[in-house]
Amino acid sequence: MNGLIEELSSAGVGCSIDGKLINNLSYADDMVLLAPSISAIQKLLRICEKYAEAHGLRYNSTKSEILMFKSQGHKITSMPPVYLGGIALKQVSRFKYLGHWVTDSLSDDEDIERERRALAVRGNMLARRFARCTEPVKLILFKAFCQSFYTCSLWVTYTLKTINALRVQYNNAFRVLLGLPRYCSASGMFAEAHTDGFQAILRKRAASMLNRVRGSANDILRVVAGRVDCPFLQHCVRLHTA
Repeated sequence: MNGLIEELSSAGVGCSIDGKLINNLSYADDMVLLAPSISAIQKLLRICEKYAEAHGLRYNSTKSEILMFKSQGHKITSMPPVYLGGIALKQVSRFKYLGHWVTDSLSDDEDIERERRALAVRGNMLARRFARCTEPVKLILFKAFCQSFYTCSLWVTYTLKTINALRVQYNNAFRVLLGLPRYCSASGMFAEAHTDGFQAILRKRAASMLNRVRGSANDILRVVAGRVDCPFLQHCVRLHTA
């Protein structure tokens, strides 16, 4: 994979941030190709095909998809087919990469809803299986199973309705597990239990993410961290000043 990544990175086509070419994001055997045009993405796919052929590999085109991000002010009704291994790739409006939902509108509502549903399942499981445990044990379990909020530090664009639904789910999971009244104060119950509330978790996750990005030696992350107009940076500021 390292050889393929090097070939792609030196191809001279892809998206650019402050002069830094970014055309692939790779983790293990999962790869995302980024390109500003159909011809550019086809060139990157040809590089992948040649690399696979040279190493006796073959891509599964049925498991590969293509997504076109919506551009503000431009409405695109159709897109020419893009081929991999002679098969036209399926065009989608969303896809899951490393467990995180990415949509063509760059909205995080889909991923927040994923987390809300997962939280509902975990919360109900804890309430059923550990109803007879002591409060200290329940608090440990709650922190372990209900505060992960996977990839929440990446949530930047979402509706108030969606994020509030997750907040309510989180609060109710705590109430049910500890047997608290349904309408008791959320801030009060978390303070009394010395447990982080919903907004506190989001702030901590965002701050931790920002710290890791700024301290990373990765060229892509360093470019992103250096931009004052970075949406992620602006989101972190909003979380800590709200």
